[in-house]
Amino acid sequence: MELSQKEYEHELLRLQTELVYMQEWIVARGQRLVVLFEGRDTAGKDGVIKRVIAYLNPRTCRVVAVPTPSERERTQWYFQRYVAHLPAAGEMVLFDRSWYNRAGVERVLGFCTDDQYEEFLRFCPFFEQALINDGIILVKYWLSVSDEEQERRFKHRLSDPRKRWKFSPIDLQARARWVDYAEAKDRMFAYTDVEPSPWYVVEADDKRTARLNLISHLLSLMPYEHLDEGGSPELPPRQKRKYLRPPKRSEHLVPARYVVDSH
Repeated sequence: MELSQKEYEHELLRLQTELVYMQEWIVARGQRLVVLFEGRDTAGKDGVIKRVIAYLNPRTCRVVAVPTPSERERTQWYFQRYVAHLPAAGEMVLFDRSWYNRAGVERVLGFCTDDQYEEFLRFCPFFEQALINDGIILVKYWLSVSDEEQERRFKHRLSDPRKRWKFSPIDLQARARWVDYAEAKDRMFAYTDVEPSPWYVVEADDKRTARLNLISHLLSLMPYEHLDEGGSPELPPRQKRKYLRPPKRSEHLVPARYVVDSH
């Protein structure tokens, strides 16, 4: 289905409304949802996550981007840092990169040993199966971007001061070691693309297309229902009693440098 920009925006809003219904169902039913977003640098993970959470309640939906481990954390069980962020009943957690760092950047750039890497590939399916057995709904997305599109996005980031912060020394390595990353991703899939927790690949050369396809697919995986058949609650009458408020001049008002015409 080909959409115009206006049609895209309309469909995105419709899907985001369904995400709100899905979240309400998760909260009401005490479900636990974990969604992993993985992919090469510039694949569009941040943009997708931003659209997913746009209208969701942040009290029960969290985005987790686990930082570089501290010296203490490097001595812990590898999965320990991620387990701490798993959801409780009625919550959903979106991982902006996840425990699969070990199979990707850590493997390619030598941040883990060969033994640690091999143990990760062996154990990861069992770890995810344990999450599923405990009732967690686990969904894994890989955003796939071509080398040509990644190159274009890298150059755009470097030329745009609003996005330059996204470009790190690790990104330089991602570009320089394209084949190494491709090989690591393929081996990761060979071990962890299993029936209980499969990888769902999203073609992401076009960001808007990827956003619609991913959100639509996520909704299709969740057996949620609309729980608002009773209608919206009615506003209670505003309280009325005499009260003299202090004058505006007593407040520290922000200067009105802009006035936007609402017409």
